[in-house]
Amino acid sequence: MSWGTELWDQFDSLDKHTQWGIDFLERYAKFVKERIEIEQNYAKQLRNLVKKYCPKRSSKDEEPRFTSCIAFFNILNELNDYAGQREVVAEEMAHRVYGELMRYAHDLKTERKMHLQEGRKAQQYLDMCWKQMDNSKKKFERECKEAEKAQQSYERLDNDTNATKADVEKAKQQLNLRTHMADENKNEYAAQLQNFNGEQHKHFYVVIPQIYKQLQEMDERRTIKLSECYRGFADSERKVIPIISKCLEGMILAAKSVDERRDSQMVVDSFKSGFEPPGDFPFEDYSQHIYRTISDGTISASKQESGKMDAKTTVGKAKGKLWLFGKKPKPQSPPLTPTSLFTSSTPNGSQFLTFSIEPVHYCMNEIKTGKPRIPSFRSLKRGWSVKMGPALEDFSHLPPEQRRKKLQQRIDELNRELQKESDQKEALNKMKDVYEKNPQMGDPGSLQPKLAETMNNIDRLRMEIHKNEAWLSEVEGKTGGRGDRRHSSDINHLVTQGRESPEGSYTDDANQEVRGPPQQHGHHNEFDDEFEDDDPLPAIGHCKAIYPFDGHNEGTLAMKEGEVLYIIEEDKGDGWTRARRQNGEEGYVPTSYIDVTLEKNSKGAVTYI
Repeated sequence: MSWGTELWDQFDSLDKHTQWGIDFLERYAKFVKERIEIEQNYAKQLRNLVKKYCPKRSSKDEEPRFTSCIAFFNILNELNDYAGQREVVAEEMAHRVYGELMRYAHDLKTERKMHLQEGRKAQQYLDMCWKQMDNSKKKFERECKEAEKAQQSYERLDNDTNATKADVEKAKQQLNLRTHMADENKNEYAAQLQNFNGEQHKHFYVVIPQIYKQLQEMDERRTIKLSECYRGFADSERKVIPIISKCLEGMILAAKSVDERRDSQMVVDSFKSGFEPPGDFPFEDYSQHIYRTISDGTISASKQESGKMDAKTTVGKAKGKLWLFGKKPKPQSPPLTPTSLFTSSTPNGSQFLTFSIEPVHYCMNEIKTGKPRIPSFRSLKRGWSVKMGPALEDFSHLPPEQRRKKLQQRIDELNRELQKESDQKEALNKMKDVYEKNPQMGDPGSLQPKLAETMNNIDRLRMEIHKNEAWLSEVEGKTGGRGDRRHSSDINHLVTQGRESPEGSYTDDANQEVRGPPQQHGHHNEFDDEFEDDDPLPAIGHCKAIYPFDGHNEGTLAMKEGEVLYIIEEDKGDGWTRARRQNGEEGYVPTSYIDVTLEKNSKGAVTYI
């Protein structure tokens, strides 16, 4: 099968076919180009998606810790690698398929143009030969007709008796001339015909088959190139399939690495406060006063009895509610009663007024404690931190366990920085020794400013470490002794009526009040009493939750719809009210979520400025 023999007369058809082949090649190249753009856009969108959901590593607190988060970030990394493989596919197609097609299409156009020009030239040469042969043929035909006319004219004059001899001779010469010219044209026509036949044979059996053969080979090479590009198109993606499979396997491994138990433990480690749950409410025996004997109201009879009662009951403040972080309340001075003023009697039984030092001391205490006590600086600072947001340097706004973890993390970071500074100091000292031994290498004095700066940094870091270790020791000491303090707070109970004695005993009758010995307080103890951290704030009212509140943020208090809480601090315009549960848990709740009822004559109402 050959185009030269089968399609010898289909030059125009082959011209159109080869042009269609090149157009199809360019169309496929355009298809590959658009596929490359799709792959590039897909990879770009995948990378943007990964970048959008990747964590911002601005601080170590935001680093993923939960296995589910780590697995998700690993999946994002694998997806980023997957996007890279799509870019590899696009690059491979652009280099191996699209670029090769465009170069081949350009070469193919040049080759086709050359072959068609050769075919057209051969056809033009054959047409020229045919025209020469046709012209000689027409000239021979014309001369033959002229000779035939001359023959007829000569015969007519020769047969005419009236014609002169000269006319006959002239007609004969004309006949001989025409006959001679006809013979010459005959020979020329024969030569042109023979030449044309030769050129025509050569054209259709040599030149055209050769040109058509080259066109056929060109078209077949185009088909082969398309086949190779088809294969390369598929191979570009097949090469990255193993890597893509590894990316997908990495995603599966990341999914398998999720450990719900470990995540739950991390939740415990992250939010564990270190406090113990509140203890059981003690039994309150309101029938005690029924079986009590009437006291004589003297001081000497109070110590032993009040000591017994303190083992069961302690003072309850803020309407008798437990304080979660409280210590055993300190004894307070007994109420001033008329009986306590008259403490002496005569041997004959008559009493006389004795104004002892104890009532005077009590009156002074009453003067000091009669006004509302301001909260401790630490409580005020903690409340300010919850409302305003800035974290304290010693993390005292955090629960003990979280504070311990934060301090430990800071100490570890400071130790790492200290190690870096120490290494830098050692390196500078070594360099200084080298400069001292070899002055041509450098000036030892040039290292002194940097060495001094490093020493200052080391001293600063050591001071910071020492300070944070002191805070950590304080936290660990408090955490270790929390059980004892918890025990003392667990025995607190609610007291709704009655008076309170120094040791925590209560009675309805002032004459039955038992009292212990007066407590002597110096200036230092009085100052500590005024700023004691663990004393709860008095309740100034109560509120009822209209809506439920989760209280996820630190310093807030979760509540359920319909739950009743005590108000210990009013809203100061920021939309938050400080409240307390019956178990002593405190925190801020949204003012718009509660229905507040304040007591008109509430003692100890505190207003923070």
